[in-house]
Amino acid sequence: MDSKRHSLFELNRLVRESIECEMPDEYWVEAELSECRESRGHCYMELIQKDEQTATPIAKASAKCWANKWITIRPYFERTTGQQLHAGMKVLLQVYPQFHEAYGFSWIVNDIDPTYTLGDMARKRQEIILKLKAEGVFDLQKELKLPKFCQHIAVISSQTAAGYGDFCNQLATNPYGFHFDVQLFPAIMQGEGVEQSIIAALEQIYHLPFDCVVIIRGGGATSDMSGFDTLALAENVANFPIPIITGIGHERDESILDMVSHTRVKTPTAAATLLIDHSKSVLDAIDDMQTRITSMLQLKLSSASHQLLTVESKIPLLLERKLTNENHRLLLLEEKLKALDPTLLLARGYSITLHNGRIIKDATTLKPGDKLETRVAKGVIQSTVTN
Repeated sequence: MDSKRHSLFELNRLVRESIECEMPDEYWVEAELSECRESRGHCYMELIQKDEQTATPIAKASAKCWANKWITIRPYFERTTGQQLHAGMKVLLQVYPQFHEAYGFSWIVNDIDPTYTLGDMARKRQEIILKLKAEGVFDLQKELKLPKFCQHIAVISSQTAAGYGDFCNQLATNPYGFHFDVQLFPAIMQGEGVEQSIIAALEQIYHLPFDCVVIIRGGGATSDMSGFDTLALAENVANFPIPIITGIGHERDESILDMVSHTRVKTPTAAATLLIDHSKSVLDAIDDMQTRITSMLQLKLSSASHQLLTVESKIPLLLERKLTNENHRLLLLEEKLKALDPTLLLARGYSITLHNGRIIKDATTLKPGDKLETRVAKGVIQSTVTN
């Protein structure tokens, strides 16, 4: 047993000197961030490596990026990737080891390669997209149609976001006087918690009678869009039963949320303009239909008026022809009646014999003693039946 004793400071200094001697170089290391925070201009990270099969952590370490480096590394990384460093992100760091007697071991970050993170992000995005397509939900929102009268709008946004105010103002001051009923469902729109916050808002909206949902984000940083690129959020949006419009205000490639939504616009005001233009197109269609119906009715009225004038002009001719035909028919009837006049028959030498005022057609119907009356052209002869 070594009888020499060391103080903790001495032993830690020995460790520091050994590390500085044995590991004087800088190294590129691949790792996943399990934590990332800023304090006084410095960035503090917790690094982790997981087993590829079980996802069990097999290595952990702390890393720091001092303010003099972080002030240039951060904007370049965010501008290139469109995201802030956050837990769960894969990174490629240039580091060197540092051991401090009082604070222990840490990797000191001198640089971060954004292209490595972009590649990992692209791989994850592609995996999510392929999974959504395999599930058959990637294009479900595109198959929905905005209601013709799309006025009851559910908005998912941060209550204090300037974009939400711009959206409401744009709708309220539309030049056509359209009325929109807007209800806000507050949600986290940046950083951690975006996914669960938006999903929770969608669950509230699901049971309410809205025409569409608008997810907007404005007034914040254009970085840290990772919350809009998750499988769970994409599945919830893709399967939602009413159209979802996204206007989350970034200029880079579409997020997965944008891809699966019904319509993607760049800004909250563009989302409001979309809804106004939709209502205007419906109004124009109604006006066009009204014009067509009016023209059709006018055409039918004109045609009916022409027919009435034609009939009116023909009525006198028809009446005159009808009267002529009826006069001719009456004359024929009059001639027929004259031919049947019994006085004419009597004048020709015929006579008519009656019994009790009825003409006798059968002599066998008479009996002795019946009184008869025979009419001739001039006078009446009375007689009695004797046998």
